[in-house]
Amino acid sequence: MAAKKALTKSQIEAELADKTGLTKKDVKAVLQAQADLAYKQAGAGFTIAGIGKLVKVKRAARMGRNPQTGAQIKIPAKTVLKFRIAKAAKDAIL
Repeated sequence: MAAKKALTKSQIEAELADKTGLTKKDVKAVLQAQADLAYKQAGAGFTIAGIGKLVKVKRAARMGRNPQTGAQIKIPAKTVLKFRIAKAAKDAIL
C-alpha cells in the first residue's frame, strides 16, 4: 500500500485488523501494550524486530551559539532518547 500521506492511528489499527483477522479493539490493545512496554524498557533498549531500536544516549556538554545574538553559550550534558532504524527497514524503504 503506497500512501501519499501518513496513516492515522485508526487507519493503522484498521489495516492491521484486516491483515491479521483480529478486531480493531484487539489491535488497539496490542499497540497500546507495546507502547507501554517500550516506555518501560527504553532505558535498557527496546527493539521492534525489523523496524528498529529505541535507545538512551548520553550527549556530552558542548559550546553552542545563540543564533539571535551570536553569543557563545554552554550547552549542558543530557540524556536523550533516539530511535535507530533497522537495516532491514532501510533496505526495504530506500
